[in-house]
This record gives sequence, structure tokens and C-alpha cells, in this order.
Amino acid sequence: MSKTKVEIREMFNVCLNCGEYRVDKAVESKGEKTFASCPACNHAHEFLQLPLFIVTGASGTGKSTVAFELSSLTKDFVVMETDILWDHRYHTPETNYREYRELWLRMAKNISQSGKPVVLCGTAMPDQLEPCMERRYFSELIYIALVCDNDQLKQRLQNRPSWRNSYPDEFINGMMSYNTWLKENSNKNKPVINLIDTTNASPNDTAQQIKTMIHGKYKL
Repeated sequence: MSKTKVEIREMFNVCLNCGEYRVDKAVESKGEKTFASCPACNHAHEFLQLPLFIVTGASGTGKSTVAFELSSLTKDFVVMETDILWDHRYHTPETNYREYRELWLRMAKNISQSGKPVVLCGTAMPDQLEPCMERRYFSELIYIALVCDNDQLKQRLQNRPSWRNSYPDEFINGMMSYNTWLKENSNKNKPVINLIDTTNASPNDTAQQIKTMIHGKYKL
């Protein structure tokens, strides 16, 4: 293992007993406590297994704006926009962006050890996150998708600054198709994807809905 790879790995997955780096720790609840056990030596350590909230949706439905609004609205949870870590090396559609999803789950797992659940805002689907090795460290992944009318979505994308490159017809049509899929299939998906319509809602109204939904799932 190269020095570079060792330096970028976080300490949660390093066993305090034998020193092995293992993502695939066995997770077991005992009463109100949850433990992760090293497969190499069976050493167990206690950790906080909190839910993780995913705010997703097509580009133009309001994820970035709502992330900013939500973080200003409350300090009960940690809100992060997933685009901040994006790099071209993570562009791996052939693996369903697996390395990037594992990276964010690992980040959220470590942050949640502070006792606050994490809200990740960015385009992500259950089939990209549920198979991840790091998924085991969360009690539940709760998906919230922002949607809106397709005409509204098209207008929002066309009105964006040119540097965002959101105006090509191919991109707009792809986002509208994704938006339509979410509206038609959210209840059929397992796990279910909760929808919030942003067509006529202000960013504050949408953030308030998300806050209420999170508080309903996680008692602070």
C-alpha cells in the first residue's frame, strides 16, 4: 500500500487493536449502543449509527439554494452540498460513480460521530448509495427529491448563467426526463423517495418542509 493511499484514509476504519484498515466491519446493536467489529481481530468499538438524509433531484429543482437556506435555518444537522468534492477522476458511470458515493458516505459517517445527522444535497439515487460498503454505518438512508413542473424546470435551466452550461437541449431534456421519472416512480422505488414540489415554493418554504421531515425521522 502506497504512502499516498494511507494518508487519505480516515481513522474510523482503522482498527484500534490490530491496526488493520477495514471498511467491512460488522455492525451490531446491543441495547441502545451500536458497535463496529474488525473482521481481522474481532475488536469492537462503539459508534453513533445515525440516519443519513439525501436531498436529490434534477438540476434546476433548487437543491443548491435549499442547501444554503437549510443550513441558515437550523444547526440541528450538518448540511453539505456534494458538488464541493467533485473531480473528474470520479466520473465513472461504468461503476455508477461508486468511489464518489463511498467517499461521501465516509465523510458523512465521520461527521455524524459529533452527534448531528448529516444532510447531503446533490444528485444521487438509492441504487448508487445502498450497495456501498460504507452504507452499513447508517441506521437508515432517507431520500428526499425536489421536483417541479417541467416547463418551470426548463425555464430555470435556460436562465442560468452561461458558465453552468445548462442551456443545451440535450442537457435540458435529460433533466426533464429525470424529473418526470422521479414524479412517476418515487413511491414505487425501494426505499421510497419522498417528494417535495418546488414549482411555486420559495427556498425558505422548501427548507422548512425538509426540516420538518427530518425532525419527524430523527428526534433531536
